[in-house]
Amino acid sequence: MNPDAIRLRARLNTLVRGFFDARGVLEVETPVMSRAGNTDPNIASFQVEFSGRTEGAPRTRWLRTSAEFPMKRLLAAGLGDCYELGRVFRDGEAGGRHNPEFTMLEWYRVGMPLEALIEETATLVREALALVGRGARPLRTSYRELFLDALGLDPMTASLSELQSAFTGTVDPGGLVRDDWLDLLMTHQIQAGFPPDQLLAVHDYPASQCALARVAPRGDVEVAERFELYLGPLELANGYHELLDADEQRRRFQRDHAVRRARGDVLPPLDEALLAALGSGMPACSGVALGIDRLLMAMLGTGRIADVLAYDFAHA
Repeated sequence: MNPDAIRLRARLNTLVRGFFDARGVLEVETPVMSRAGNTDPNIASFQVEFSGRTEGAPRTRWLRTSAEFPMKRLLAAGLGDCYELGRVFRDGEAGGRHNPEFTMLEWYRVGMPLEALIEETATLVREALALVGRGARPLRTSYRELFLDALGLDPMTASLSELQSAFTGTVDPGGLVRDDWLDLLMTHQIQAGFPPDQLLAVHDYPASQCALARVAPRGDVEVAERFELYLGPLELANGYHELLDADEQRRRFQRDHAVRRARGDVLPPLDEALLAALGSGMPACSGVALGIDRLLMAMLGTGRIADVLAYDFAHA
């Protein structure tokens, strides 16, 4: 238990609420337990069983890995710009930089282009750093430019063998697909070299890494309209120009299920409430999720998430 970290978290929470209040963005609270789970093959959800009366509803509930789905339902209902600062849960993620429960800040801006959301996210992070007398130099680059500058490799057109040849580490290649090799190159060879005082926004990811973002043409390729924000080598935030097409979202959920089925993984139920909300008409918007614990780690200059928690998983 680090009293200074606990006090700094309280100051950061106050800053966050003041930041959004000044911009007219409404704070909301959404359910922590849902009848649907996250289908992303790379994220594992906790399941809980309810023992009381359900009136025909499922007893199995899923702890949220993000507030994204219920917040989008609020957007579709016409609530407007909103944010949530709350706990989220991911199974199997415990270690130096991960805790199975952690705090995420997520917000959505109706009608705001992704470029403006990148700027807003960077402004919030810089204001947070100012609490501890730190600054950071903002920089923006595309995913393609980043790979070309760092490795002399075009991530959009390089063959699988070219990606494998560019990787200098040691890894079991069994079962790894093209996006896995791109992720290895990013995390092990590019991201690790980011200067500590640099606040870098990387945008326009490969279309295959679209998650819940729209896909759009950029010259000779299609890209996912999303960004990730890094402070030094630490990833802080992930944002999207949000997908509005319910049919396409269902296809992406079903692709996730196909990957999970091939691995023998659990198949969380699709979020039919989200799909219905998208079908009813969600307004054009951009959204971003920022890890509060990661930001606190950067503010305190520590590589251990345990240093910014009252009690980490081992001591909870």
